[in-house]
Amino acid sequence: MKQDRRNFLKTTTISGLGMIGAGIYGCGRGSGGPGHHSHRQSFNMHGYAAPKLNVVRIGIIGLGNRGSGTVRRLAGIEGVEIRALCDIRPDRVSSAAGSIARLGHIPDSYSGGENEWKKMCERHDIDLVAIITPWDTHTPMSVFAMEHDKHAYVELPAATTVEDCWKLVETSERTRKHCIQESGNCHEGIRAVVLNMVRKGFFGKVVHAEGGYIHYLLESNFFNYDRHMDNVMWRIMENVDTHGNLYPQHGLVPLMQMLDINYGDRMDYMVSVSGSDFSMNAMARQLADENDYWKPYAAKNYRGNMNVSTIRTVKGRTIVLQHDISTPRPRGGMLLSGTRGIYKSHPNRFALGHEGWMPDEKTRSLIEEYTPELSRIFGEKVKQSLNFEPTTHSYSRVSAFDWRMIDCLRNGLPVEMNVYEAVASSSVIPLSIRSVKNRSCSVDIPDFTSGTWKTNKRAMDVELQSGGGNTALL
Repeated sequence: MKQDRRNFLKTTTISGLGMIGAGIYGCGRGSGGPGHHSHRQSFNMHGYAAPKLNVVRIGIIGLGNRGSGTVRRLAGIEGVEIRALCDIRPDRVSSAAGSIARLGHIPDSYSGGENEWKKMCERHDIDLVAIITPWDTHTPMSVFAMEHDKHAYVELPAATTVEDCWKLVETSERTRKHCIQESGNCHEGIRAVVLNMVRKGFFGKVVHAEGGYIHYLLESNFFNYDRHMDNVMWRIMENVDTHGNLYPQHGLVPLMQMLDINYGDRMDYMVSVSGSDFSMNAMARQLADENDYWKPYAAKNYRGNMNVSTIRTVKGRTIVLQHDISTPRPRGGMLLSGTRGIYKSHPNRFALGHEGWMPDEKTRSLIEEYTPELSRIFGEKVKQSLNFEPTTHSYSRVSAFDWRMIDCLRNGLPVEMNVYEAVASSSVIPLSIRSVKNRSCSVDIPDFTSGTWKTNKRAMDVELQSGGGNTALL
């Protein structure tokens, strides 16, 4: 599926700047984007339990690096049937199908045409469509899937404009189909532990949190000749002529769960600051001197190395997000600060006062004490899996989030991350672009829940009080 990434980004920027109302570049109150005041919730998808599915029949669109891993992850969960695979390239479809044959999956193939994915979504024997494609296709594919009676499981970001965020909300509420964004979560590891500590009052009242996406990708993903020969040019183009936080979900979504965002509090407004580019253009010019392939990229305006966005919630808590994929920093971490204590990652540390961090032995003891039931049960299922293959590649490793999503669908339970989490986190992209464009002005974040955040109950069942027993790993 050919995509004009530059035109898409220009369109995204214009839409994100909010060409509505009194001014093109307006900021401040009421500038949450198209539909900010007009939407009225027709059905609350938070807490909604769709009819249970003994077997979750899945079709998957997009079988590149992430998509091929998604195929293997979902195929390794009990109660899943991979019914169909779709990619513009036939070799990817056959390779993905071959990777799950030993688990008994024999999916149908869709390939060769730009609309083959629609044919797959129109089938009546698929319950969930997984979408792992370039960013500009996420919203239209999710909407099409939901309108054809399928739940949508979409790679991040679920949307790149505020208008598309509202499209996802409206469609999910109208069709009563889930739109689940695959992103950072609190289902396993230290994030599950910290979430459990938050809920049990270890930190007191949480007042501030920090996260981000700090991941040096300049040589491995962007300016990598071999990868570009595999049609990933769009990864560079995402970073041309667009300044803001372009990838907030990994850092933000776990913090949203810890701060009860959309169930007890919500994000109110934000400001965003981007610095200049000190490395992307320089690398493009250096490579252009060695290889003519890179000459078109030598004069482009790339995003700044660092973006810092600050969010204030309705209840007065603050969130700081950083985004940097172009300087050689160690991977970014997380911080959570409360009235009684603080947590900081990389390495994991806790403190209850200004005297200093707890000793390593005490830290290990706290992690063991507060590891929630969800993490413990999933860990046991991993150990019991006959086909489990240890891997450090997160795209291919079965995650607790995938397992719990399937478990909830099979048991008729509410999914633990719904359309409101997907769009609230995705909206930070266009809103940060708008703020940066206007000298870091304050921008409202829409209330995608239409006020139900005040009464919504917590979504994550971190102690696994429901479900979990009848869904194994193969």
